[in-house]
Amino acid sequence: MNELTALLLGIIQGLTEFLPVSSSGHLELAKALTQADILPEESILFTIVLHGATALSTLVVFRKDIGSILKELASFKASPAFYFSLHIVLSMIPAALVGLFFEDVITALFDQNIILVGLMLLLTGLLLFLADRAKASEKDVDVKSALTIGLLQAIAILPGISRSGATIATAVLLGIDKEKAARFSFLMVIPLIFGSMAKSLLEVDSINANDNLSLLIIGFTTAFITGVFACKWMISIVKKAQLKYFSWYCFAVGLFALILA
Repeated sequence: MNELTALLLGIIQGLTEFLPVSSSGHLELAKALTQADILPEESILFTIVLHGATALSTLVVFRKDIGSILKELASFKASPAFYFSLHIVLSMIPAALVGLFFEDVITALFDQNIILVGLMLLLTGLLLFLADRAKASEKDVDVKSALTIGLLQAIAILPGISRSGATIATAVLLGIDKEKAARFSFLMVIPLIFGSMAKSLLEVDSINANDNLSLLIIGFTTAFITGVFACKWMISIVKKAQLKYFSWYCFAVGLFALILA
């Protein structure tokens, strides 16, 4: 992988993280199309670094919401905001467990597994299509729905399944409106991404990541700058646009991936 490829992957991550079209799937496709020579361990590290960049951009955009969540959790006072914050914490449990106990399996999947990416994109498209047909509702996130959404987030660790698409679609199918679903989806992933990134950075010596430090910096910087601007624009699209259009896109890219494979 060269500097131009790192730059391209950073832009792709910044643009696709906030739409329900799987940023990880697009990254794996881009690696395959550019024939980037990356080992599986280096591939997942680079992917996590890019996700860390967009998580940081999300933190910048949602800084007031995050401050409110921390304040409510510290207060321990029963209120809608406190329960919303608590449900975000609960939703992180499934993905955290998967990351801790199935890390080796996940690492092996991030090796330009284009067939898996294609199939998971088709699954994402199906979830979005079903969510688009769900009836509108004003339901809030509760304990059961938070854990269910968290379970889908854990499954969405697989390359090709859109994390935002899977979690937003699940929330909508559970009766939660799109605006609340989108806000919950983007906030629930931030601690997990930073946790995964910190863990990976502690292990960089074992995978010789220092040899590609300049590429990691290029990818991170590009993804962060792109993400800051894209977040404000794309979050609005996710909340207002019909999910079926994203489902058609996922179907098209998923079929392209299978043909490519």
